[in-house]
This record gives sequence, C-alpha cells and structure tokens, in this order.
Amino acid sequence: MKTQSLLSAVAAAVLLAACAAPAPAPTAASTSASAAAAAEPVYQCNADGARFAVGQPLSPQLEAAARVRAGAGTVRALKPGEVVTMELNGGRLNLDVDARGRVTDVRCG
Repeated sequence: MKTQSLLSAVAAAVLLAACAAPAPAPTAASTSASAAAAAEPVYQCNADGARFAVGQPLSPQLEAAARVRAGAGTVRALKPGEVVTMELNGGRLNLDVDARGRVTDVRCG
C-alpha cells in the first residue's frame, strides 16, 4: 500500500513538472524587431522653433520647415471647425490655421 502511494506521489510530481515548461528563448525575428524599434528616432517637439510660421500662409514647404525647426516627427494643420483627435503626442507639431489659410499659432501635442 505504501508503494502504491509513493508511486502515485511520484507520478503526480512528474505531471506537475511537465506543466511548468520554461519560457521560450527569444527568436532572431523578435530580437531584430526590438532592435529596429530601438533604432527609431524619438522626437520631442519644441514649438518655439516654429514660431516663425505664425502669420505666414500654410504650404507644404512651411509645414516641413516648421517641423524640422521644432524638432518634431510629424506636423498637422488644424483648420477652424475641423474635428481632431485629442491624444497627446510629444513629437507632433500642431499648426493652427485661420479661415484665410494663415498660421495663427504653433503648439506641440
């Protein structure tokens, strides 16, 4: 009877050990994906660099120059009454534009 109990206990221990598999080692694909993510530049917008755009008519060239001088990764023009998302993006430059198409304010977010 003791032998049967001992065998049952050993069998239960073996089954429990089989359920606890070790974590898989990182694959080459996941390693290269994390390296690519680390290589992407991190932008931090500084609206003061784009203040020169206030009062100027909006154009693709002005957007590009303002983005570069503000150190932003992206830029968006916000026209009056336009629906926009409200998520904060520290690497984005916002150019507020009036009805005549002139930049009225620059801000990050």
